[in-house]
Amino acid sequence: MARIHFIYSTMNAGKSTALLQTNFSYLEKGMNTVLFTSEQDNRYGNSEIVSRIGLKSKAETFKTNDNLFDHVSKAHSENAIDCVLIDEAQFLTKGQVYQLGRIVDELDVTVLAYGIRTDFRGELFEGSRYLLAWADHLSEIRTVCHCGRKATMIVRVDDKGEVVREGEQVEIGGNERYLSLCRLHFYQGITTRT
Repeated sequence: MARIHFIYSTMNAGKSTALLQTNFSYLEKGMNTVLFTSEQDNRYGNSEIVSRIGLKSKAETFKTNDNLFDHVSKAHSENAIDCVLIDEAQFLTKGQVYQLGRIVDELDVTVLAYGIRTDFRGELFEGSRYLLAWADHLSEIRTVCHCGRKATMIVRVDDKGEVVREGEQVEIGGNERYLSLCRLHFYQGITTRT
């Protein structure tokens, strides 16, 4: 039975690695997948999912106005799709999360969406908000704060390593721009072990 799975975490918890491992497992069993990643995260170029440990795979790039149901429906009619895997799912729109539901319910294709739950201000991304509301299954990939507690929040830092509390919700970056912290250190703005 197909379902929408939302697998979420903070930055640098291994979401892309987990996605690529899952994709490999499907392919190894002779199954067909479709991979998507957001056009907004272009750190490694377009149309590719890249993990920090060096794994990578080609992927379709989705834009905010793309209809994922139409794309998957067409691919499914040509060659049965067993699973749709989405990296950077926080960048999905409300309409696209609805389309994921249609992929599951009408095409009977499993959807695995991997993304960040909240931004550097502690607020939900649009895609994450609707995945949390509409997904059939939620799971968390855990990582730790510098203090050893579970990291549940993300802070943005400037070039001097100072915490930034205001700005646009989306500013693409990696370890040089974002840190995963526990809630206590998020609120205190403490980014390193003292």
